[in-house]
Amino acid sequence: MILVEPTAGTGGPRPAARRAFTIGKMPPVDHAAKTSVMTDGYREAINRNVSVAPMLDWTDRHCRYFLRGFSPDLLLYTEMVTASAILRGDREKLLEYSSEEHPVALQLGGCEPDYLAASARYGAEWGYGEINLNCGCPSDKVQKGAFGACLMNEPDLVADCVAAMCEAVDLPVTVKMRIGTLRSNRRDLDEAVQRFDEADYDKLCDFLVAVRAAGADCVIVHARRAVLGNWSPADNREIPPLRYDIVRRLKEDFPDMPVVLNGGLKTVAQSLEALDWADGVMLGREAYHRPMVLGEIYAALDEAAAAFDPAAPRVPYRPLTVAEHLERMAEYAEREMIKGERLPAITRHLLGLLSHTPGAREYRRMLSEGAREPTAGPELILRAAELATAA
Repeated sequence: MILVEPTAGTGGPRPAARRAFTIGKMPPVDHAAKTSVMTDGYREAINRNVSVAPMLDWTDRHCRYFLRGFSPDLLLYTEMVTASAILRGDREKLLEYSSEEHPVALQLGGCEPDYLAASARYGAEWGYGEINLNCGCPSDKVQKGAFGACLMNEPDLVADCVAAMCEAVDLPVTVKMRIGTLRSNRRDLDEAVQRFDEADYDKLCDFLVAVRAAGADCVIVHARRAVLGNWSPADNREIPPLRYDIVRRLKEDFPDMPVVLNGGLKTVAQSLEALDWADGVMLGREAYHRPMVLGEIYAALDEAAAAFDPAAPRVPYRPLTVAEHLERMAEYAEREMIKGERLPAITRHLLGLLSHTPGAREYRRMLSEGAREPTAGPELILRAAELATAA
């Protein structure tokens, strides 16, 4: 596990007086009342054990359909869609998805409670199972819109946004957040980005108190600070240290608040270790570049469940093979191309399916270059499946 040791004063339980004060500000919220959603006429429980993060330009509807092949329980998220785009743009295109993607959550970007409430209503009408507010993206473009990670500095405004969405829909409303923010123009930035003291933790707790009191059903915490200003998204992924210990402490101090861990998770061992204390794990780039890790995690969870209670009735988990995933996606591509979709829009999400094995480079070349040929069709994916089987 990538884990940074706590700096002085940040480890262990919080002082009892502070903990009582913090939790005392939080009225009880009935999470059970909003843990299932209506999907095509039946109730479907949301399982937060494993999810894939919303990723701009990556987790579109084709990617989500592909990822659904790893487990019916995997919780998927859309790319971030701004509330203003839903209200003023091509709503059908922005919200389109396949019913086979369920359970799937809609991530919204914005900072205006009325816009977010109206967009959440559209999300509910379209059948999404959860509404998520983005308070974690550090990109300049998002900051210019006054939403994303910069909202971590506006807990009262975020609370108003969450309350408005909770009032608008009878669905779980969740918040994706960071453990804090810093400005890139600080003179002591190199030192500050490595430090996380009691004042930082108190600010994080105040944010959680605000969104919890407003009705948030779960927080998804990226275990890094976001540096706002001229840092790129890549800088924000690589330079601020991962602080899983801070997220764990947050869960210990707020045990009734569902907390999902996000940030830097790449392996089965990391995920299982986090699930010992977190309510779920959310994988990002690793799930896109090496999606078979999802099958590995579900296989390990299935093995652990069987060992814990061998007599319990269950359906054993059987992951699809690479070839079976590709055959499934060839059928999907055939349906989508009849509707006018371009093959490269689908195959680009399949490149990581075969990796670190003989033939992987040829497989990627076949899909990436072959899909651009004017006559290419679903049979290209089937040829890739044959190549994967031979490898």
